[in-house]
Amino acid sequence: MQHLETGIGSGRLVIVSAPSGAGKSTMVRALLNAGLGLNFSVSACNRPPRGREVHGREYFFFSTEEFLRMIGEGAFLEWEEVYPGRYYGTLRSEVERLLASGKHVIFDVDVMGGLNIKRQYGARALALFIMPPSPEVLEQRLRKRSTESEQELSVRLGKASEEMARADEFDAMIVNEDLEVAIAEAIHRVSAFLHPIP
Repeated sequence: MQHLETGIGSGRLVIVSAPSGAGKSTMVRALLNAGLGLNFSVSACNRPPRGREVHGREYFFFSTEEFLRMIGEGAFLEWEEVYPGRYYGTLRSEVERLLASGKHVIFDVDVMGGLNIKRQYGARALALFIMPPSPEVLEQRLRKRSTESEQELSVRLGKASEEMARADEFDAMIVNEDLEVAIAEAIHRVSAFLHPIP
């Protein structure tokens, strides 16, 4: 993992991390729509787009060769080989652009990526871990998506177990059993962080 100098500006950072299938992206969408003044940090990856995903909207999609070259050039604030041969990262230029203009940034990132960003920004960042109600529920959700093969599913579930063991390294954990309740808790925590009462 490579760490780079953080950007400047008055914006704050909200990090949302979770095992795949725990509801992370749904939570981020809800926070973005809650009128909190958050701006989405689009991650980069080297996987092909799924469905109607668009370059620069859901992700910045790069070939493996491009991604590795960008690592060497120091283009990422953080990056991780999340699965063998599958890279994800946060473009430093995107984050610095938003923070420098005083905007708050929200991240939808892998657990290790979230922890790496938190380590670099400290108290300027709020790191939330979205926890599934149980490993069994997580497996049901992943199977319902029908986007992975059995082998890929097995890898994801194995990784999820490791990730859930790191939940206590985050600022707060939100259990996503009832989605509306979980979203309300997330909005409350983020609002208090971005707009603290003197």
